[in-house]
Amino acid sequence: MNRSYRPSERRVGNLAGLLFLTSVCLVVSVSMIGCTASSPRFKSSGETTKSESPTSQQPRFATKVREEETKEDDRKVDISEVSERFSTVPPSPTERNPSIERRKVMSQVMSLFGTPYVLGGNGADGIDCSNFTANIYENTLGRTLPRTTDGQYKTGQPVGSGKLKFGDLVFFNTTGAVPSHVGIYIGEDLFAHASVSFGVTISSLQSTYYENRYIGARRIIE
Repeated sequence: MNRSYRPSERRVGNLAGLLFLTSVCLVVSVSMIGCTASSPRFKSSGETTKSESPTSQQPRFATKVREEETKEDDRKVDISEVSERFSTVPPSPTERNPSIERRKVMSQVMSLFGTPYVLGGNGADGIDCSNFTANIYENTLGRTLPRTTDGQYKTGQPVGSGKLKFGDLVFFNTTGAVPSHVGIYIGEDLFAHASVSFGVTISSLQSTYYENRYIGARRIIE
């Protein structure tokens, strides 16, 4: 008798254990669904939380770029002095571009001055380098530029070293990609751009950081 009942007891025991594990799995699954709905691990493109600020949404390369740029940018520019001078004094004949109204461009640049760098940004809360150049060109020169730095690098005509004119786009390799950064030449070896470290600012092409990473320029407006 005992021998004939042992297999059944085992089956009953196994069945009870299976039912118990199934109920546990269901409970865990429901709990996970609740967590996912209330606090997703991954956010959809463009989604932010109230605790996030635009400056916290930085690309992975930002930390390295910021360290190198801050350390090697050894030609600091007096922004207020440059803004005043460039708004009143005409550029030298070699840097002048009659097709571009310099005062209008500089006014737009200064209106964006200090806007923080945010990859993909294009507003007062943050802007990236190619959106900055596209913004200036569209609002002051009536020209539409490609959205990306690479697209802008393929636009217009190449400009040789020492032949830059006001409004030319200047390009750099700051991350290993060619190109990875763009700005607008404003004369006297200076250019306006959206810097990872300082946001919209004016920098010198002669600073160690930018001189070593300069890869060329494009003239969009003749």
